[in-house]
Amino acid sequence: MQNQEECGGGGGGATSCEFEDWGTFVDEVIIQQKSKILADESQKIPFVANKAKILFCYIEQISWVNNDELEAESVYISDDVNVEDGMNVDDGVNVDDGVNVNERVSSSSGSLEPYIGMEFEDVEDAQTFYKAYARRKGFAIRTNHTRLSKDDKTLCAVDYVCTRAGFRQVSRKEKDRTLPQPAETKIGCKAIMGIKKNGEKWIVNKFVVEHNHILLTPRSTSLLRGHRGVSKVQKKLIMTLNESGVPTRKIMSVLSKESGGDFNVGCIGKDVENYLGSKRRKIFEEGDAQRLYSYFIDRQLKEPGFVYSMQVDKDGCMGSCFWADARSRVAYQYFGDVVTFDATYLTNIYKMPFVPFSGVNHHHQTIMFGCALLVNETAESYIWLLRTWQEAMLGRAPNTIITDDDKAMAKAIAEVLPNTTHRLCLWHILQKFPEHLAHVYNKFPDFQKEFRHCIHETITIDEFEQKWASIVVKYELGENTWLQNLYSRREKWVPAYLRSTFCAGMSTTQRSESMNNFFKDYVRSSTMVSDFVHQYEKAIDARYFKEKEKDVRTKSTRAILKTPLKIEEEAATVYTRKSFTIFQAELFDSLRYQAKNLSKDGETKTYGVTAYGKETPIYHVTLQGDEGHATCTCHMWEFVGILCRHILCVFGKKAKLDRLPQCYILDRWTMNAKSRPISDIRCSEGQVRQGEDEATMRKFKSMIQLYDIVELASQSTEKHNHFTLALEKVHKELLAMEDHVECSQKGEGTNDDQILRSQVVSNFSQTVQDPSRVPTKGRPKTMRAKNPKESQPTKKRRCTICKNEGHTRNNCPSVRDIGHTPYEVERTTLHN
Repeated sequence: MQNQEECGGGGGGATSCEFEDWGTFVDEVIIQQKSKILADESQKIPFVANKAKILFCYIEQISWVNNDELEAESVYISDDVNVEDGMNVDDGVNVDDGVNVNERVSSSSGSLEPYIGMEFEDVEDAQTFYKAYARRKGFAIRTNHTRLSKDDKTLCAVDYVCTRAGFRQVSRKEKDRTLPQPAETKIGCKAIMGIKKNGEKWIVNKFVVEHNHILLTPRSTSLLRGHRGVSKVQKKLIMTLNESGVPTRKIMSVLSKESGGDFNVGCIGKDVENYLGSKRRKIFEEGDAQRLYSYFIDRQLKEPGFVYSMQVDKDGCMGSCFWADARSRVAYQYFGDVVTFDATYLTNIYKMPFVPFSGVNHHHQTIMFGCALLVNETAESYIWLLRTWQEAMLGRAPNTIITDDDKAMAKAIAEVLPNTTHRLCLWHILQKFPEHLAHVYNKFPDFQKEFRHCIHETITIDEFEQKWASIVVKYELGENTWLQNLYSRREKWVPAYLRSTFCAGMSTTQRSESMNNFFKDYVRSSTMVSDFVHQYEKAIDARYFKEKEKDVRTKSTRAILKTPLKIEEEAATVYTRKSFTIFQAELFDSLRYQAKNLSKDGETKTYGVTAYGKETPIYHVTLQGDEGHATCTCHMWEFVGILCRHILCVFGKKAKLDRLPQCYILDRWTMNAKSRPISDIRCSEGQVRQGEDEATMRKFKSMIQLYDIVELASQSTEKHNHFTLALEKVHKELLAMEDHVECSQKGEGTNDDQILRSQVVSNFSQTVQDPSRVPTKGRPKTMRAKNPKESQPTKKRRCTICKNEGHTRNNCPSVRDIGHTPYEVERTTLHN
């Protein structure tokens, strides 16, 4: 063991600039002090050591957590520590009086290195001291052995050893383990500091300083497991970023930026992943589905317009569930004439398909009308979903619904929504043509161009039928079963058949798919269902915030007019900005067209509209009387709800562009689209929710003020020290106030809302179990159907030991497959 005589050194003063780091400088100061006063050590060494030990308190701060586990919160000293030049070494290390001294460190021990007989006030002081010593020397420690008193069974002795002490247990070296062996960490290091209780003090009774391995530099020591830890402040930031969909690698980038470098973070990416994993395990222990149900109940108390429905099977496991907030239900009453819905995957850990109902608002933005998580995609599940959704929407069915070409969806829509026009997504159908007609695509390069002209550029039904028949004959497709089956359902997907049906300009499920991609910025395949709902709410809030931005922009700005026509000026004051942009483009393009009177039948006149200098295509505009209704063969008014350039061209010919006829103003595209009151749904749009959100707002305001103060405090050492002292004072006062509030609450009781909330939760006797999960390794595979090109088999991995396929040498023999039982569900009522 190293004694005090071995620590002696030369005399003379020392300054920090002569050494590579501050720790080496402090060591040299202590050595010089000891060499000067070896004759009478007790006079000044304790003073010097206690002053230097203040620096260790800044290196390691120990905080207790609720589960009585110690968490190391790393605080670092920069290389440019301010030490006065020319300081008198005989007077000890000069530390500013404003520095906060950690009161946990015992003042009775006056050495920077442990020694036999060293005293501490308690175990925490000893651990703090030895851990700080280990960090500076280049190793990490762990608790190796504890002993209890035979009399009262209280702790009487603790041994702290190097993390490389001992050897790995033999059981860890099993040959049949599936994962590769981790690297060896324990190599029999003998370094130790043992303490035992002596009255009210703790005395060091054993200390070994020598190590059998290379010690790290103080900077590198921060990466050792024993010195890493996620602080409370970091945990809050990590949870905030994780809930916002930020991946771990980017979370570490944020922490590094906030801490001034990777070495100053105090943890690594694996620590962040472990922390998030512990939070997920805690959710599993509490019950993910039960937390979801409790959230639904709590949400309905705060928002009466919120509705939900959940299925539970015979074993009490959660099945399909549906929910919709008040804003979505109200929005449906305004914009629910056209709805799209489509299933997406990999949004939650149970692989339950996510089915959002979406539409388009007056700003041509995608909005939500509720959503669901389904246990499967059978017709029965879709029937339950559509019935529940229609009930939540006050029984109103949409005029048009657009879905993918799915038989289960089609069956459910035909049964639940018989009077709704069912359209198929044109994009999905066109994607299947190269697969089913590959021989034609490869043999005839012009086929694709001809076919797309038949689908997209034919205006009337007769024109489409003629073009389709010619293509079938030309390319000998009359015997193609798939094509004939698709042709038999042409009324659901061919634009020529559907242009006269109002679809708000939508011909595909792109709105639903864009929302699916939007949600995937908030959720991923490992998201729990209880977290999924919270992330869904954040995504919805973001969408409504975008809508408010458009409202403000339309009301606070003035559109740029392109013509001197009165009809354009009137449209700019009526339509939302996006709707006006569409109308303005049609009006401006109408000036490039000419209208010719083709025929007249009583009060009905027919005009042929063509572009200047062209004879085709000809659009026929029919006008009923001078003030009558106009129709065009392009059917833009019927399909989109905004006048087309061809009708506007005829209006210009008849000098009717002085005003916008009221019959051609669709309310859903105007700024007054949401002016109609909906009395059946209680909705307080824009109101700040009580409870947790109010606390978040208070925290946000406080942090904004603190940022400004911290910027001022960082300008000089004097300001920083003043800020530190003031912050400590406020901290103590807040802790005292918190204790006072807690005591007063115990005496006064809870408010009515808290009582009502506890009654509702306690009155629910059913316990909802988590849905079944499919255990997988690595990233879950996609669940969507793949075409043959994507489904081509790839070369399988072969084990180098047994030469069999399907596994590697690290997990030989192969893991047994886990079977699954079929799922049965029972319908539940909508909770409103």
